[in-house]
Amino acid sequence: MERKTGSQKPTPKDRDTRLKAALKANLARRKQQAKARGAAKPASEQSSEKDP
Repeated sequence: MERKTGSQKPTPKDRDTRLKAALKANLARRKQQAKARGAAKPASEQSSEKDP
């Protein structure tokens, strides 16, 4: 079996496209997680201000 000695580096455009897609997926996942956390809390606990 032959091994390739030279590795093909992705072009900067391919890298940018791949990173943009990964960032979009990450943001969507985080947004979904934040929404799920917000739905899990009762309305009285969502307020950050405490009544004296």
